[in-house]
Amino acid sequence: MSTHDQDTDTSTHSLYNSEDPPEWMRQGLRPPQGHGSPRTQGSGGSERPGSTTRLRRAATLLAVLLVAGAGYGVGQAVDGDPAGPQSRPQAEASEGEPATDAEPVSEVARALSPSVVQIETEGGLGSGVIYDEDGLILTAAHVVEGVEDVTVRLADGRRVGGKVIGRDQATDVAVVRAARKDLPVATLALDRPPQVGQLAIAIGSPFGLEGSVTSGVVSALERLVPINDGTATASMIQTDASINPGNSGGALADRDGRVIGINDLIRTSSGVNSGVGFAIPIDIAASVADSLVKGAKPRIGFLGVSGTEPSSGPAGALVTEVLSNTPAEAAGLRRGDLITALDGRPIEDMGALAGRVRVTQPGTTVTLDITRQGKKLRVDVRIGGR
Repeated sequence: MSTHDQDTDTSTHSLYNSEDPPEWMRQGLRPPQGHGSPRTQGSGGSERPGSTTRLRRAATLLAVLLVAGAGYGVGQAVDGDPAGPQSRPQAEASEGEPATDAEPVSEVARALSPSVVQIETEGGLGSGVIYDEDGLILTAAHVVEGVEDVTVRLADGRRVGGKVIGRDQATDVAVVRAARKDLPVATLALDRPPQVGQLAIAIGSPFGLEGSVTSGVVSALERLVPINDGTATASMIQTDASINPGNSGGALADRDGRVIGINDLIRTSSGVNSGVGFAIPIDIAASVADSLVKGAKPRIGFLGVSGTEPSSGPAGALVTEVLSNTPAEAAGLRRGDLITALDGRPIEDMGALAGRVRVTQPGTTVTLDITRQGKKLRVDVRIGGR
């Protein structure tokens, strides 16, 4: 389905040099007919199969890397040259206050933008989310790949130095420490699993346009997306909120301004957004970040299923796929199983199951209550690690 590649966007080289931008950018960011627009699906209604893509932006130019592989392209969103609007002062959503019903996207943008930064490296730029008053910033590992020192551009335009504390290729999570404390901190939605169809708001620096806000919905949960050139698979949030090169490491937020994910990938055959983006679930990102800050190797609980919510009947996580050589397969889980509880605690949907599994220490044996063809069963599963 999709893969990462490096921290840069490299491969079909469409170049946007920030010192000499194309005419359409100088004329108000409106591309002429046929230029700079994402390729759409074919007349048959299905997108043209492409290669797996991973986007990174090198220095002052953007390049899109198409990695050979079956299916559609997936691009990682890292961008290239700093420049963009200044954001407004810190507001209420970092304290978890709900946005108003009238303009929820505007309220989230006002509240969360001060906590979203631009991360600049010698090779390009991406985005990041301040999550700790000690100056700790969550970002995507491919944004800071191969570097130890970065420049952090705050939402008010100030630049401060930053050090890469650690990165985890298996989850594409990294932590940067800014050389400044008492920064506006984002609220992480660790106790509220996202729901399919809920509002999703992306904030970051696509194409170096700092503080850009887009909105859509959570399109799906637990999308199994190949990363690291297909050598690993990550479970991601899918969204149609527009994500482009430079958004990587930025925030995907709910209507209350709480961060539900760290933007990471796009699925594309053109190198730019085509309405299918992916974000690292915030519980994974936060857990990995905690290990990185402590100098420990991150270990995330792993079951090995993907699924959805049942269309009718009892609530639970409906298994649609059991991956080979995983704890789920070893325990005998099957497609069509409805998982309704883990260690006696109800499971409302696939997001809740994933959240519970991810924070379970690998090697722990848990008991799943499942319904299979109308029969209630209990299955013991030894949680794996990633």
